[in-house]
Amino acid sequence: MSHKIRHISFYKALSPVSRPIADATHRIDEIAFIITRLELESGVIGESNLLSFHYSPAAIAGALFDIAPLVEGIEVNETGQLMQKALAEAEYFGDVGINRWALGAINLAMWDAWGKVLGQPIWKILGTYRQRVPVYGSGGWLSYSMEELIEEVTGYVRRGFKAVKIKVGSADIENDVERLSRVREAVGPSIKVMMDANQGMQLPDALALAKRAQDLSIHWFEEPIVRTDFDGYRTLRQQAGISLAMGEREYDVTALRELVARQALDLWQPDILRLGGVEGWRQSALMANAHGLPVLPHYYKEYDVPLLCTIPNAFACESFDWVDGLVDKPIRVEDGYAYPLPGPGWGFSFKDSTLSPLEATCLKGSVR
Repeated sequence: MSHKIRHISFYKALSPVSRPIADATHRIDEIAFIITRLELESGVIGESNLLSFHYSPAAIAGALFDIAPLVEGIEVNETGQLMQKALAEAEYFGDVGINRWALGAINLAMWDAWGKVLGQPIWKILGTYRQRVPVYGSGGWLSYSMEELIEEVTGYVRRGFKAVKIKVGSADIENDVERLSRVREAVGPSIKVMMDANQGMQLPDALALAKRAQDLSIHWFEEPIVRTDFDGYRTLRQQAGISLAMGEREYDVTALRELVARQALDLWQPDILRLGGVEGWRQSALMANAHGLPVLPHYYKEYDVPLLCTIPNAFACESFDWVDGLVDKPIRVEDGYAYPLPGPGWGFSFKDSTLSPLEATCLKGSVR
C-alpha cells in the first residue's frame, strides 16, 4: 500500500473563545488557526494547526500554497527530504520567518499521518521518558482588568493547575508590580507564578522589575528584553536573581548557542512551528540538554506534551484553552499535569464544522 501524499488542503478556524487581547508589544484582534490537511494515497489523513491570529493572512497562505507542490507525491515519512527541498526553495526570499512556519505546518501533518499509518502515537514512536508533564496556565493579558486577571488565575487554580503565568511590560512598572502582587495574593504561596514581557522592556526596567519580583517568589521571567540582546540577557541573569526563559521567537538554535556561551539562560522555549517541525524542535531540545537546560516549549501543547514525553530534559508545557473547542479530543489536564493523547499520530482531529477553506477566508482570489 502506497503512503505517498496525494493531496493537501488548508483551512481556517476561529477559536470559540476569541476576543481582542494585548501584551506588551502586540494587540491581538482574533484567535485564529490555519489547519493543514494532507491525504495519502492509502486514504490516511494527517493534520496540523498553526496559530495565526489575524496577522498577514495572505502572506502565510501564500507560503503554504508555495510549498504544497513540493509535498504532493512524496512518501509521508520523508520529512527530512522535504525539509531540504523546502529550505532550498525558500532560500532566495528567506528560509526563516514565514517560510519556516509553512514548513512546520506541513511537517506536523506528515508526522500525524505517519503515526496513523503505524497505528501509534508520536510519543511512542520516538521513545518515551515519561507519561505526563507538568503544565501551567497561561494568559494574564495586559488588556485585562484586575478583576479579569484574578478570575483567570484563580480559575486555573480551581481546575487543578499548580502554576500560572501573566503578562508584564506595562508603561509603568508599578502597574506590573501591583498585578503580580494581586495574583500572588489570590493564588496563595503554593502556586508558582511566572511573568512574561514579550520582549517589551528595556534592560534597566526589566532589571528593576525582576528585583521587585523577588519578594513575590516569581518563578521565572520570560522574554524580558529583545531576543537579540544576548549581552543584556547575561546582565539580567547575573544581577536580577530570577530565572530567565527565552526561545519562542527563534527559527534555529543560533540564539540558544549565543545565550549558552554567555551563561545567560535558564529555560529554553522552542516553538515547534518556527523551528520547522518535529526535527527542529528535537534538535534544539537535545542541544539544550547537552548544556543542562530544561525545555519549556511555547504554546502548542497538543504537540509539545507528546514530544516532552520523549526527551530527558522536559520541564513543563504551556496551556491555553483556545483550540479545545475546535478539536474532537482536547489534551487532558489534571492535577497540574498534562497527558499525551493515546490515539495514533497526534491523537486528535479538527471538527469539520469549525473549518472554512483558506482560499475563501484569506486569499480572496490573489493566489490560486
